[in-house]
Amino acid sequence: MSPRSLEQRLAEGVVIGAEGYVFELERRGYIKAGPYVPEVILDAPDALRQLHREFLRAGSDVMVALTYYAHRDKLRDVGRDGELEPLNRQAVRIANEIAAEGDALVAGNICNTWSYDPQDPHRSGAVVRAQYEEQLGWAVEEGVDFVIAETYDHLGEALIGLDVCKQLGLPAMVTFASVQPTRTYDGYDYVEACTILASEGAAIVGLNCSRGPETMLPLLERIRSSVDVGVAAQPVPYRTSPATPAFEALESEDGQHLFPIQLEPFQCTRFEMADFARRARDIGVDYIGICCGGGPHHVRAMA
Repeated sequence: MSPRSLEQRLAEGVVIGAEGYVFELERRGYIKAGPYVPEVILDAPDALRQLHREFLRAGSDVMVALTYYAHRDKLRDVGRDGELEPLNRQAVRIANEIAAEGDALVAGNICNTWSYDPQDPHRSGAVVRAQYEEQLGWAVEEGVDFVIAETYDHLGEALIGLDVCKQLGLPAMVTFASVQPTRTYDGYDYVEACTILASEGAAIVGLNCSRGPETMLPLLERIRSSVDVGVAAQPVPYRTSPATPAFEALESEDGQHLFPIQLEPFQCTRFEMADFARRARDIGVDYIGICCGGGPHHVRAMA
């Protein structure tokens, strides 16, 4: 953990983040495409340390514990739910270890669970809440500065994540994936959803994943003008467009679906991501990072 809080760093200027761990570690041969479960935490911890260190050296102000998709349901899918606690604890310990090399913040991490059902919010919400309470309970014991709750498709699930963070006394950055053109899957305009999260006590709201720079920026401008808390932007480094705003739908010229492991023809250069970072800063975005597909070279240019 850092002696300088997230709030203090935001007051000093833009905070630089770096994510996309599961995509980058898949490229390096440590995570399986498809499930994207971070088994690397236990199976090859030095590979995770190395990627943290590269992000730190590139200029990231935050080491994010790799607990994305490290919840009970996901680990059950790959037959490793019995290792849930050691995997989560080790992820936070490694993040703290590398953060101490450069005075970075340490973020706990929760995400969309695929367990939430807007048609049955009470029953499914209880399942989601239990998974978050497990993960974040261990994160608190190991030590985190704040939580990144991310990649949400439903406002209802995001609110559960925020509530668990509040109960544990943790500042929360809560962001949506924005796969659909204008609304979450439970029917809220993305800007409205962010204003609700802000009113409920999120320290930072915004967007991560799914959209590339060109299709994320217009939404960010609307969010920035609608909330009085911090705004976060962590796009994917791919050339999405108004016709295809999310990278999950990108196709080749012959109509082949490219997500998740044939996206290279749409990859942004480091200079395109640096340009995004400048433009995001200029519209008042407070936390600027990168998501799936990003590498240390992108982060260095953005920082």
